[in-house]
Amino acid sequence: MSDDQLIRFVLNSETVSRRVAPRVHLADFLRQEFGLTGTHIGCEHGVCGACTVRLDGLIVRGCLVLAVQVDASEVETVEGLSTNGTLQLLQEAFHTRNALQCGFCTPGMLLTAQELLQHNRTPSREEIRSHISGNYCRCTGYHAIVDAVAEAAAKLANAEAAK
Repeated sequence: MSDDQLIRFVLNSETVSRRVAPRVHLADFLRQEFGLTGTHIGCEHGVCGACTVRLDGLIVRGCLVLAVQVDASEVETVEGLSTNGTLQLLQEAFHTRNALQCGFCTPGMLLTAQELLQHNRTPSREEIRSHISGNYCRCTGYHAIVDAVAEAAAKLANAEAAK
């Protein structure tokens, strides 16, 4: 008899349910069961940040969370995040500042940067660097990413000042 467990949770604002083996990591589950390939698999040790997702409002490493742990929770991936326009501003800034390069780290960087901007609308460059420090980027050297987050923060500040 299979030891799969039925879990029910909210995924990108939609209630879903699936059977899952107890040892399947959330990142693998999201990719294989739902085709959400923005959650990348990198180091599989929680170090690189490529598998970053939001679980009940907090960013977590999808390679360190078992899928069965999200039962009765809310999971948001980069594909489903667009609240308050922050992600779109970040995506545009990443594009204009050439912070994308190979794109492997981008979903995790976007989620992490969005979290920063939700709590700090005017971060300094040092605060940006500190907040994204748990996400590896092998291509950009981080300068373009910091520029992109700073640009998005400035646009958010200007939009809020115009209200």
